[in-house]
Amino acid sequence: MKFLIKILQGSLIGLGAVLPGISGGVLCVIFGIYKTIMELLADPFKNFKTHVPKLIPVMIGGAIGFLGIANILSVLLEKYPVPSVCLFVGLITGMLPSLFREAGEQGKNKNSYVSMYVAMGITFILLVSLKIFSVEITPNFAWYVFCGFCLALSIIAPGMSFSTLLMPLGLYEPFVAGIGHLDFSILIPGGIGGLATVILLSRAINSLFEKHYSVAFHAIIGIVIAATIMIIPFSSFVVSLGSFAVNIICLVVGVVAALGLDKFNQKFEV
Repeated sequence: MKFLIKILQGSLIGLGAVLPGISGGVLCVIFGIYKTIMELLADPFKNFKTHVPKLIPVMIGGAIGFLGIANILSVLLEKYPVPSVCLFVGLITGMLPSLFREAGEQGKNKNSYVSMYVAMGITFILLVSLKIFSVEITPNFAWYVFCGFCLALSIIAPGMSFSTLLMPLGLYEPFVAGIGHLDFSILIPGGIGGLATVILLSRAINSLFEKHYSVAFHAIIGIVIAATIMIIPFSSFVVSLGSFAVNIICLVVGVVAALGLDKFNQKFEV
């Protein structure tokens, strides 16, 4: 039974890794396996025999959730781009209470909120600058390496959703479509970026969260909030009454789904 629960948890982590607004890293924390994963990534040779057997059912479930949801998201984004984005904004909004709860688990202070507002401000400046100067990003090998970096970061840095960084840049849809269709021209550079991130940053991020958990987590929340505001399709709300209604419904469904998933995660926390 425990093996099946671990597979289920892995499926949710895989879903969280690719679904906008849901952080695979936060789910790892909630399910009590984040420390095991980070210890394995920080020193794989030392911890391989003891840690990998524990994580096998989680990895099986993760692959199922990750690849399954990627195909669904690819279709939604292609056929219903605006309602999909509204749904994703709702999901992100609905996950904010759980992010704040996790961020304050080890206490919080003035520096926690300072880091959140600073990160939010920097993210706003970067994303607004891209819009003002009409910087267009064309997906290519280098950008898919960056996508892999963001994906790996969403696992090793709790609270960070890789979609948060990729959606404002227009990279989320092609990257998810490539994953869903097993497109190796996207999977290979993405894998390179992810592997490089794990090798270069896992120890540093693990140390950062161990020493400055609240400050680091609140900074991530600031990035999430700023990037989410930037992807809201405000103009679509005034096109017609019908589009306004559809967008509101998608927002509400997203919020409710995220809150429900959070409740489910807490129920099956082991």
